[in-house]
Amino acid sequence: MSEEAAAAVFGPGVREELAAVCDLAPPPVLDDLTTDRARAVLAGTELLVTGWGCPPVDEAALAAAPRLRAIAHSAGSVRGHITEACWRRDIEVSSAAAANALPVAEYTVAMILLSGKRVLERARDYHASRERRDPLRADPGIGNYRRTVGICSASLIGRRVIELLRPHDLRVLLHDPYVADGEAANLGVRKVGLGELFAASDVVSVHTPLLPATRGLVSRELLAALRPVATLINTARGAVVDQEALTEAVLAGRIHAVLDVTDPEVLPPDHPLWDCENALLTPHLAGSQGNEWRRLAELTVSEVARWAAGDGFAHPVRRERLAYLA
Repeated sequence: MSEEAAAAVFGPGVREELAAVCDLAPPPVLDDLTTDRARAVLAGTELLVTGWGCPPVDEAALAAAPRLRAIAHSAGSVRGHITEACWRRDIEVSSAAAANALPVAEYTVAMILLSGKRVLERARDYHASRERRDPLRADPGIGNYRRTVGICSASLIGRRVIELLRPHDLRVLLHDPYVADGEAANLGVRKVGLGELFAASDVVSVHTPLLPATRGLVSRELLAALRPVATLINTARGAVVDQEALTEAVLAGRIHAVLDVTDPEVLPPDHPLWDCENALLTPHLAGSQGNEWRRLAELTVSEVARWAAGDGFAHPVRRERLAYLA
């Protein structure tokens, strides 16, 4: 991983915890698997702990690591560094995606509830007027009582959002072609088609991984189907949404948007969404940050301890599931 990732996730005390469950190679952290030092370290390595900034573990890296049998990733997606060569070699792979899902879900639930109360718009109006409006004259559509929330994809994050929404008086719909009706019922949601999800929801939260089949999935037609002043929340990947169509709908004042991701990841400085009152842009901050990195570290240390004890990973990444994962 990068030195920055190592310092953030495996800070003071964490490396000692890791060293307590395995023979840990001495620093510095490997951020290049082609150097002489990397080859020397890899020669005796049975398990790699990876993180943000890890280079691809390719044929050459595996040739230098004849004893390697497992990789424990301390972040979410493994797409950037787990290559086909790893699967051919039957390398066991673990990911901390489950730990990283929690703060994203917390962000999402917070934004769902804030959007129901229209907090951002009303706070802006309050700031401008410097006076409190009569609460008995509030729009009867404001509030979170029996509001309909649409969840697009029952990913790790989508499922956690559903779980966190259970205590609230909300109606939750789900679109996910890989979830059966019975499983949806067990989750406490109603499974619907994508068109119905957008047409029936006051808030739609996107948790779909970016795959060739999902690029532009949230199309102009689906955005047009949203109820007036509905809110679209995207914490997945910007390219899952038709950015141009979304921009037009938000600028027209027809819908609101909470975007932790965009396409491109940082919009050009003159992009109209920056100054649009109906859009809230945040800098891809929903995932683990600050003290939340500790959760990633604890899960990773636990995975290494389990694997070293012969119990296998609790959070394995399966090759056959890669087509559906972020």
